[in-house]
Amino acid sequence: MRIVGCRPVLLALVGFIACLAGRDIARAQVNDQGELSIELIDARVLRICADPRNLPFSNDKGEGFENKIGELLAGKLQKKLDYMFFPQATGFVRMTLGAHRCDVIMGFPQGDDLAQGTNPYYRTAYAIVAKPGSGLDEVTTLEDQRLKGKHIGIVAGTPPATNMAINGLMTNAKPYPLMIDTRYDSSAEAMMNDLAKGEIDAGILWGPMAGFYAKKANPPLHITPLVKETTGPKLIYRIGMGVRASDQNWKRQLNRLIQENQPEINKILLDYGVPLLDENDRPIGPETATKSP
Repeated sequence: MRIVGCRPVLLALVGFIACLAGRDIARAQVNDQGELSIELIDARVLRICADPRNLPFSNDKGEGFENKIGELLAGKLQKKLDYMFFPQATGFVRMTLGAHRCDVIMGFPQGDDLAQGTNPYYRTAYAIVAKPGSGLDEVTTLEDQRLKGKHIGIVAGTPPATNMAINGLMTNAKPYPLMIDTRYDSSAEAMMNDLAKGEIDAGILWGPMAGFYAKKANPPLHITPLVKETTGPKLIYRIGMGVRASDQNWKRQLNRLIQENQPEINKILLDYGVPLLDENDRPIGPETATKSP
């Protein structure tokens, strides 16, 4: 049932302000308990907000790890899976989740106030990527003197750029743009191509991207999560899912799904090379993947 009018009987459901504004908020659904819910666009469909070309996270071919986790959750919920694709740049949350075109963003950093976050389902960090045997594959912090004078790739405006500046590493750094249209460009892929060609000595990327491209390289590249920084911002983040601030029941349901399916989620992430960390910053490998982040 699409709620479009301002009849008094519906005001308690959608709110007087939203009604006056003429917002076509959502379709009211009856959930499994027989209760009326206006949280989801369609109670029979898991509708995900996603970028159509942003591997390793998602694409319109279903090849990213967020696609695979979406498939897992849709199966557990016994729902059809569908997507609202939009480039993950300025306006992504507003044009997808905020516009009620989908009900969940699969990867959402804890602490971001653009949406309400679920419990985290993984914890990871920015990482340094280098060729095995280069000497830089032994570096564990941006304070390491072996990085002095090296050409290091960095995505401009990301937190590790601050750490690099503090440690005097920006003079010879090669910046890559932060704001891009992922349909046509990839800063991570460009950086890894430059590393393969020897145009940079090492690269610093968000962990999931670092792990994905390092694993794809031939021969594979070495990655080290930057968990030992003592200056600048901490480079470790918890990642959950994003829902609308009003969607409390939906958030609780997703939290239960994350808890119940954490081992399977971990396996998907590890298959894509995501460097998983526990709460003590220790790597989570296949042997410990059954633990929560």
